[in-house]
Amino acid sequence: MSDIEKKSDIVIVQKISVEVGSTNEINVPNFSHIRSVVSQTGAGEVNYINAATATSDNQLLAEIGYKQELKRQFTPLQVFGIAFSIMGLLPSIASVMGGGLAGGPVTLVWGWFVAGGFILAVGINMAENASAIPTAGGLYYWTHYYSPKGYKEVISFVIGYSNTLALVAAVCSIDYGFAEEVLAAVVLSKDGNFEVNNGMIYGVFAASVVAMGFCACLASKTVGRLQTLSIFSNCFIIILFLIALPIGTKKNIGHFNDGNFIFGKFENFSDWNNGWQFCVAGLMPAVWTISAFDSCVYTSEEAQNARRSVPVGIISSISLCWILGFLILICSMACMSTNIDGIINNQYGFAMAQIIYDSLGKEWAIAFMALMAFCQFLMGASIVTSTSRQIYAFSRDEGLPFSHYLKKVGKTYPVPFNAVIFACIISLILGLLCLIDDAAASALFSLNVAGNNLAWCAPTFMRITWGRDLFRPGPFYLGKIWSPIVSWIAVLYQVFLIILVMFPTTQHGITKTTMNYTCVIAGSVWLFSWVYYLTYKKKFYRGPQTNLTDEQFEDAVGQDIIDEILTKQV
Repeated sequence: MSDIEKKSDIVIVQKISVEVGSTNEINVPNFSHIRSVVSQTGAGEVNYINAATATSDNQLLAEIGYKQELKRQFTPLQVFGIAFSIMGLLPSIASVMGGGLAGGPVTLVWGWFVAGGFILAVGINMAENASAIPTAGGLYYWTHYYSPKGYKEVISFVIGYSNTLALVAAVCSIDYGFAEEVLAAVVLSKDGNFEVNNGMIYGVFAASVVAMGFCACLASKTVGRLQTLSIFSNCFIIILFLIALPIGTKKNIGHFNDGNFIFGKFENFSDWNNGWQFCVAGLMPAVWTISAFDSCVYTSEEAQNARRSVPVGIISSISLCWILGFLILICSMACMSTNIDGIINNQYGFAMAQIIYDSLGKEWAIAFMALMAFCQFLMGASIVTSTSRQIYAFSRDEGLPFSHYLKKVGKTYPVPFNAVIFACIISLILGLLCLIDDAAASALFSLNVAGNNLAWCAPTFMRITWGRDLFRPGPFYLGKIWSPIVSWIAVLYQVFLIILVMFPTTQHGITKTTMNYTCVIAGSVWLFSWVYYLTYKKKFYRGPQTNLTDEQFEDAVGQDIIDEILTKQV
């Protein structure tokens, strides 16, 4: 054994706490020589990741178990920007407003406010996890790290697939919204004399997926600049909307809706009882819109000072979208027609288009649809980027089929090109749901919610149960009292939400056009991933695997730190 190997062994054994157990499972990425040391000592679990004491991003990433392959060129503003860009506040609200109004203004406005508070709790959990262990693998890595012995691999494997499904569904739902906005602008320009069919929607959808894939293949520095552009574009359109819509309403309609209509008007457009309809219609707009904060996690290995910039990006993007979205909805409800059914079932196929048309006229409506489509395109480019990073990370640990190819990074430009192509191909296949009917297409939105919340919930649940003694907080941490309280609130909310999105929009007379296909697709993927692991993938998937040599580990950790640790007693 070389001096470096011996020294690395001693570093690991002395730097960490070792719990003796009946198995030789290691709770971190393992070096071959570490395995032998653990085997000799009869160790059960090893925990040595400590973000609070790491002196650099590269050192912390080495402790997590990976070498630096991507360039760290994302500034804190750009880390925030990728989440804020994907949320794309006004275009996203426009995409889901019709469903939110199915319970009247009160469900949309107060549903947003209530859901936003719970989403912030979920984001706080994720920020704590990301601050402690900032890696592009994020959710499945944390799940493996904190899960009980004997179940780490299979649980993290299912979570990895759920995460991949959710991100691909997010690509589809954003691009589907983009297609609707583009075609709504066409219908407006033709004064309603243009019939949109599912083939047209899929055609625009497919073209946007390919174009966004090209954007995601750009170098990290260029992608980072796109996030800055997206921040300014989204802020511009929000400010324009909040100024222009009230002015147009005052001029063309002559009055605004009062507070009783905005905050108290309930009208149930389904056969569910009023309470459940509030949940189904009211929570979903915020849940789908404020759902991209996890994208900050997937850029952890490209972010500067990731243990701080990633948590800040998560919390700030959620908070800003929660507040601004609430203001946008109040403004929309104040300016819209009181004929809610006419808004939902308008000739343009887009509730927001009808609201803007009524207040500002045809030209402004077309302009807003075009601006929304531009922002939605930037959203799509950002989500393809995030999805490709998660696919790259999961493949790096042999989680996906064709992992050998998907984990490759370009030499001239350190971008996971194969992962980008794979994300686009799967999106094009899943997007074929657009060709069936509206109910199948709406499953794209619910799939994103169901897959995400399972993937977000699992690591936090494992951390506050079996992983309590393994958690070493990073710079962002609520403390021993508030952190568990917020975590349990978030976990229970997410369990409820996963159940909620499996329900169809109507209670009786379910047909193929009213069926919610989320339970079929999401359930099939979760079941398939579990069976796939047990029958084949367990031969290759061992959880997070290091790609560091001993020399790279020593270089990243630093000789001075190694020497300091060597002077301490076990």
